[in-house]
This record gives sequence, structure tokens and C-alpha cells, in this order.
Amino acid sequence: MTNVLRKSILFVFVLICQFAFGQTGSIRGSVSDGTSFIPFANVVLRGTDFGTSANENGDFELNNVPLGNYQLQISSVGFVAFSQKINLNSEELDLGKLEIVHSVLGLDEVVVTGTMKETFVSASPIKIDVVTNKFLEQTTTPTNLVEAIRLVNGVEEVVGCGVCFTNSISINGLPGPYTAILVDGTPMYGNLASVYGLNSIPSSMIDRMEVIKGPNSTLYGSEAVAGVINIITKHPKDQPLVAANVMGTTHGEVFGDLAISNRIGKNLFVSNGVNVAYINIFDDENNDLFGDFVSLDRVSVFSKWQLERKERKRASLMLKYYYEDRRNGVRDYMEDRAYRSIRGNDSIYGESIYTHRAELFGTYDLPTSEKFWFDYSFSYHDQNSVYGSNFYLAKQYIGFANFIWNRKVQRHDLLAGLTGRYQWYDDNTVATADSLDGFLKGQVTPGLFLQDDWEIVKEKLTILGGVRLDYYQAHGPIVSPRLSWKYKPAKWTTIRGNFGTGFKVVNLFKEDHAFVSGQREVVIADELRPERSFNGSLNINHIFTLGNSQGSIDVDGFYTHFTNKIIPDYAQEGQIIYENSSGFASTWGVSASVNHEFKFPLRTKLGFTYQHATQTEPNDFGKKVSTPILFASDWTGTFSFVYTLRKWKLDFAYSANITGPMQLPEIYDLDENGDRLPTPRPTRSKPFYLDNLQITKNIPKLNLKIYIGLENIMGYRQPISPLSGTNDPNHAVGFSPNFDTSYAYAPLHGREIYAGVRWFVGR
Repeated sequence: MTNVLRKSILFVFVLICQFAFGQTGSIRGSVSDGTSFIPFANVVLRGTDFGTSANENGDFELNNVPLGNYQLQISSVGFVAFSQKINLNSEELDLGKLEIVHSVLGLDEVVVTGTMKETFVSASPIKIDVVTNKFLEQTTTPTNLVEAIRLVNGVEEVVGCGVCFTNSISINGLPGPYTAILVDGTPMYGNLASVYGLNSIPSSMIDRMEVIKGPNSTLYGSEAVAGVINIITKHPKDQPLVAANVMGTTHGEVFGDLAISNRIGKNLFVSNGVNVAYINIFDDENNDLFGDFVSLDRVSVFSKWQLERKERKRASLMLKYYYEDRRNGVRDYMEDRAYRSIRGNDSIYGESIYTHRAELFGTYDLPTSEKFWFDYSFSYHDQNSVYGSNFYLAKQYIGFANFIWNRKVQRHDLLAGLTGRYQWYDDNTVATADSLDGFLKGQVTPGLFLQDDWEIVKEKLTILGGVRLDYYQAHGPIVSPRLSWKYKPAKWTTIRGNFGTGFKVVNLFKEDHAFVSGQREVVIADELRPERSFNGSLNINHIFTLGNSQGSIDVDGFYTHFTNKIIPDYAQEGQIIYENSSGFASTWGVSASVNHEFKFPLRTKLGFTYQHATQTEPNDFGKKVSTPILFASDWTGTFSFVYTLRKWKLDFAYSANITGPMQLPEIYDLDENGDRLPTPRPTRSKPFYLDNLQITKNIPKLNLKIYIGLENIMGYRQPISPLSGTNDPNHAVGFSPNFDTSYAYAPLHGREIYAGVRWFVGR
């Protein structure tokens, strides 16, 4: 072979190699969670400089990529990182719709509750549990938020009445009134309205719930002693054009949501919606002559307006109206809606609660170079209720405003605020009598707070200190300091401490629903002073890997010491005595939880809490005696898992709660003559287990989700009626002097099947 021929062959080979290895192509696709597209997700080819972000519709495209094999990786806040091997062997590779799944660890979730400003879960000096809308959809029925929030370790539902079944939330063994309920960071449900706070928020408007266990009176004032539950509503631009959800149960319950969202002009986004609930059935499985669960008609209408401004300045306004007709009683009271004409009857017992509530709240950033903003709210609450022949009529107006300044100075993140709260409250009970010392119908409560989030060692040690001063017309100035810190001894280990004081101003309707329900006489022994508390908690969080999967372990210790504690005393027959304790009360405990995301599509949560809640009083001989606080369980456990069959687009979600023994009030049943039996009912409950299963079928082409579930699979019911004195032969049912509704500690609802459909149009 001549040199010329060799050179010609080599030249042709080089040209072929240059053509082959120099050829490029494009990669396109879209990012989805199986239901809706994920905007602005990060898309990269690992080990290369090729990367981009998806657009607002979840679409992405990588251009001029050399042909070959790559590892595609997709990441987005709140989702598990997605990875897939791809082979680019032509000019165009269309990957279609790529599905990523929501993360149960939530380390990159953006939260606001702990510090009143945006930060990531992993960076916050305050431990925050996040419950996302996706988790709510997969695991619980859309009836109310109480059923969902109790899946957070250390959080329990407390039933306040064995007839109308109003409920509240207990955190770490403390009663419901010690938990502050916020919406978008604004305290909305003080005093009267807190009994219905979580039940009045439609699930369709929720983006996530943020839960803080521990003292937060420094930022959020009275009632944030045990912790805070902050309901974060969705931004209208993240909502589908139309979203609907309809569900029914085998107990005749019907629930529905409808939301319509759109853009007005260039920068104004609006979402309007309605939520309805209907239950109208009488069921008396335990034969105590009363319905085993409440009937109701509920309508909630809401509208949220969000204006997109320059430099990401916020301007939001939300309006909501809520109406509920809640009732329960004996059969003659309930059938054919007889309660409407016989409310207040002195021979046919029932409880009927008409509630009207209107809310307005929002946020506005001032157009200044300094970061100033207003949080504001106004609410009106009217309650017309009847308990047997007793009318409870109450009205409440609350106006609230926070004027807040935030600035970063080197490693200090400073936050300062002026607050003002006006509350007008009145009812027709002895608790609001004009002659009662210390009670004012209208109260103005000014306050100020200061907070410093100081990063001493970057990404290693942070200290957060704060103090709040409120002035109450009836009680004078109240100071609430707190100190929190976060230390990272290793990259995947975080230790947090939280210490502070709290206070709570009493409102008897909120303290104990037995105040108006049942036939006990209310006795207020003295002027009721604000309760004070000293709180401390310690949290250790560790992120671990198991093969190709990841998980987290949380261990918490907590302690709360109360002075001026107001504890209702049921020991005197026919009376409830309210007074400030001369002793003290305390709660302490430990909890642990494990969250894990396996490489295959299984996500699990497991938690356990042990707690000890006691009140200590001197006896007749001056010796201090400790007794358990009523309805505070010794221990609780929670478990949930979600498994996805991606091929069939099926989600299987199982969740469960187990509740340990708790102290119950001393209640006496009656004999056939109407006399009290010599021994009371058991004053300690037995452990009980509640579990649920939900299966969801995703049909992306139709923008449809069909779900079916079994609630309370084991069919557990409270074994003893929550009512006593219903068998008194000398009085009409419910009107005996011994009639009592306070023995409610577990559900009576029983097992039920539910099914529903979620559907949306557009983004």
C-alpha cells in the first residue's frame, strides 16, 4: 500500500470520527408529580455542564448535547431527587412526562412559622414538622384537618363534649386551649372560635401545615404555650383553573370542594372556592338514647387575591365566610329536623349550634428599600347555641395587626414588630357578668417583640433570642422571653434547643366545653389570673442512608411547668369549680420518630411519644399531692406508609394511631331509682387503636383521581357511653341533675367506607 493510499484512508477515518463524535442532539421532556406539572424544576446531566430549568408548565429542553449515554437528574423543592439513565443516539430524544415524588423528609421545604420569615426546614433553629397537601390527599379523608394533624407525632385530638363532639388539638399532653391556630401566620381563632378553628378550613385551599411543638408566645402571644399549628394557604397561580373534590361515606356523609382560579390582567391572581359538608343521620349503637356522632350542615366560601409586584414584594388578601348548623341529641330531637322548632325545649334534650363566622386577612410589603410589612386580620363570630334548655349566645370581634421590620446585619438576622389586637367578646353566662372582677368586653392589647437570629459559626451554630411585651388592660404588662439554638456537630446531624415562657388568658367556653354542656353548676371561686408557663425542649435530628434510600431520625425531650394553672374541679357533685391552682402543674416526656424514603416507591413515618402530665396541690394537711391531668394520655404512637404502583398509577396509604391510658373524670352512673351508684366509672382508660386505609387511582390523561378508603378498620368505639345520667327515671332524658357529657375520650363513629373523586382542569 502506497503512502498516498495510507494517508487517504487515515484522512477519511478522521473525518468519519469527527462527524460521529461531533454530532449533537436535543433532549426534551416535562416534569410532573403524576397529577400536575412541576414548574421551574432543575434538570441536569450529571458529570457535564449541561443543565436547565423547566418552565412554568414543567417543560424543559437541553440543546447541542453530544450523542452518548448520560445520567439525567431532576430536583425540585419538596420532592425526592429523580435520576434516570438515558441514551441520546439521534438528533432528538423526547422523554415524555417524567414523574417525581414528594419527599416525606421535607428538609428543603420552605417554612415561615418558627421565625416569622422564610427559611428552609434544615436551616431553621426551630424544629418544624411539615404536613403537605400531597400527604393529606394520599392518607386522609377531606372532612377536617383534625384527622390529618394527629398523624404528627405527639399531636392528639381532644373531644370536648360527648353530645356535640367539638374537638381541639393537644400537643405534648397539654390541653387544646394551649395550641395556637394560625392561618398564613395570623392568629385567627382566639377564645370562642378556637373550638371550630381547624374544622372550618377547606382542604382545597391548603398548601401545607407547619407544626411547632414548644413555647412560641414570644412571636404569637397568648395560647402559643404548647405549640403552634400554622395553616399555609395556596398561591392562586399554583392552582388549577378548576379543581373539584366530592366524597361520600357509608354513614351518609357528603363532602365537596370547588375552586376556580384565574389571572386578572398581568399580575393579579385570584382563587375563589366553596366547601360544603352534609351529615344528617341518627345512630345509637351504644344505646345511651343519644346519637353516636354529630349531624351538621356546613358551608365555607373563600376568595384569595395575590398581586405579583416588583422585587417580589407581597400583597395578599383573603376573605372567608363560614356557616355551620351542628346538632345532636335524642331521637325525637333529631328526626325530621325537629330541633329547628324545639330548640331550648325543657323535656326533649338536644344540642344545637348555629355558627356564623367571617374573616379577612392578608399581608402587604411596604414599597421601601427596608423590609417592612403588615400582617392584618379581622374576624366576626356569632354563635347561637342551645344545650338542653340553656341558651348560649355569644359574639366576638377581633382585629389584629402586625407591623414588622426585618434586616440582616452581617450574621445577625433581626426581626422587630409592633402588634395591636382589639377583641370584643360577650356571652350570656356568668363568666362575662359585668360584676366579675377583671372581665372587660372590649380589650385593646398592644405589644412589641424583638428577635435576633445570630449565625455564630456559618452552617454550624445559630442562636435565636427574642422577647415580647404585651399590655392587658385587666392584667397589666406580661413579658415572654425565649432562647433557641441550633448546632450541627456533623453534616447530617442537628441538635436544637428551645426554651422560653408562655402565658394564656382564660376564656371558660374554650377551657372546658362542660361549662355550657350538661347540668353542672358553674362556680368561679376567685378572679382568674393569666396562667404562666416555663418551657424547654431538646431535639436531635439525624439524616441517614440505607443503600440507595434515605431517612431521618428525630428524638425530642420536653418539659413544661405551670403556675396559676386553671384546672376545672369535678369533685363536687353537680358543680364545676374554676380557680387558679395554689400548687403547680407540669408535663414532661420524650418522643422519637423515623421517616424513611426507600428507593422503590415506599415512604414511611413511625413515631412514639411518652409523656407524664400531673397537677400538684396541697391536701388538707398541707402535704403536696400529685394527680394526673385529665385526658392526657401516658403515651401515643403514630404510623403511616404510602406505596405507589407506578405502572398502574395507584397509591396505597395506611395510617394508624394508638393511644395509651389516660386519666378520666370521676363520673357516677345511676341505679334504677335514679340514685348514684356507690363507685364511679373507671377513672383510667384502656389503650385503643385507630387505623385507616386509602387507595388512590391517578388518571393523568383525564386530570382525575379516584380514591376509596376504609376508616377505623378495626371498628373501635369507646366502650362506655360518654354520657351519664341518661337513665334517671325521675327526669326527662338529659335533664337529670346527674346528666354529664364529660366522659368522652375516644370515637363512637365506628367503621366506615368512603369514596371520592378529585378532578382539575388546566394549571
